[in-house]
Amino acid sequence: MSGIVVVGAQWGDEGKGKVVDVFSSQADIVVRYQGGNNAGHTLVVNGQKTVLHLIPSGILHKRCTCIIASGVVLDPEVLITEINALKEKGILTNPRQLLIADGATLIMPYHKIIDQSREERLGREKIGTTGRGIGPAYEDRASRKAVLFRDLFDSEALKQKLTVALEEKNFLIENFFRSRPLSVAELHDKYMELGRQLEVHRIDDPGLMISLAMKKKKKVLFEGAQGTLLDLLHGTYPFVTSSNTVAGGACTGTGLGPSSVKKVIGITKAYTTRVGTGPFPTELHDDIGELIQKKGSEFGATTGRRRRCGWLDLVALKYAIRVNGLTSLSLMKLDVLTGLDELKVAVGYKYKGKKITDFPTSAKVLEGVEPIYKSFKGWSKDIDGVSKKSELPKEAKDYISFIEKQVGIGCDIISTGPDRKATIWVKPLFKS
Repeated sequence: MSGIVVVGAQWGDEGKGKVVDVFSSQADIVVRYQGGNNAGHTLVVNGQKTVLHLIPSGILHKRCTCIIASGVVLDPEVLITEINALKEKGILTNPRQLLIADGATLIMPYHKIIDQSREERLGREKIGTTGRGIGPAYEDRASRKAVLFRDLFDSEALKQKLTVALEEKNFLIENFFRSRPLSVAELHDKYMELGRQLEVHRIDDPGLMISLAMKKKKKVLFEGAQGTLLDLLHGTYPFVTSSNTVAGGACTGTGLGPSSVKKVIGITKAYTTRVGTGPFPTELHDDIGELIQKKGSEFGATTGRRRRCGWLDLVALKYAIRVNGLTSLSLMKLDVLTGLDELKVAVGYKYKGKKITDFPTSAKVLEGVEPIYKSFKGWSKDIDGVSKKSELPKEAKDYISFIEKQVGIGCDIISTGPDRKATIWVKPLFKS
């Protein structure tokens, strides 16, 4: 099998969009397997920036077929806006380059009302969701009440599901959140029209298509959203997303078995960032953190929120390697660290006077740890756009070597800038 999973190894925002875009030059199919438009992937090609929220990053390569799998929660309005923006740039000229699984869950207006209202009521205790309705949509899927993509093409099924849904949702919206109720008829007509616009992208079972493609030796990339530490089951709960962001989600979200995956590549920045609330042991509350934030343009691609910045955390990274079964790393934004006199890497934690080297599963414990750092000499040579490892300064190579030795796996690629060309290929992605 030729399946490769690309997964975030931190709290998301690691640069997966660029990596998948770069890898897609060698792939035949790129699959988005979970999450929704709460994730944003930023691609820069020849200085032109493209931000994607639902469409797989391989869409910039005409040879790639891009699939939104059943594990994704889909906002049809957002998707149509994204499709139209690509078309204006001369991308996605063939509508069948993008396929959408019939079984994908739809995000409905009531999901967004509930999501935003919950966060507002929580005040200071809020989780930090994007308010896009992701969690409530996944809740409906788990409770077997979801409107699916296929329902957009069955008028009676859609009307029945909306009637059942709004009986409950409107009661909650009116009586608990004090908002205006929604109309079955209005939603039905609106979403039937959205379906007419999206029907050309419809596919019944993408898992079958992918399986057949793999038997023909086609190369398949599975693209995750967010990052390992935001996984619903294995992240820093409750400060997590509502889906399985770990590599196993590629199988459950797509409809393929684990033997379909040959490699699992973890994307990590050369430092660490986090958006929203929740514990972050290596966070920097000083001028260095501010500098990294500004140099790295650390703002969320979806919400524009400022990302919190800190030193690279190898305790968390080793945890990500274990729960994902990572076979290699892609080290992103190494260029952002240029000019710092000293770099630090967390190699352990202190908790209640004791040293721990394993990532705690409790967010409360993680909130109370103190990182143990290893220091490195920085470098001043400009490495922006470097495409050969031999051209990196010795200090940068030493930094990379230490990371690889500590975590036990190597870096397949190293990113030295936002553009597609600013990439060091250490090893080929697919064997020829």
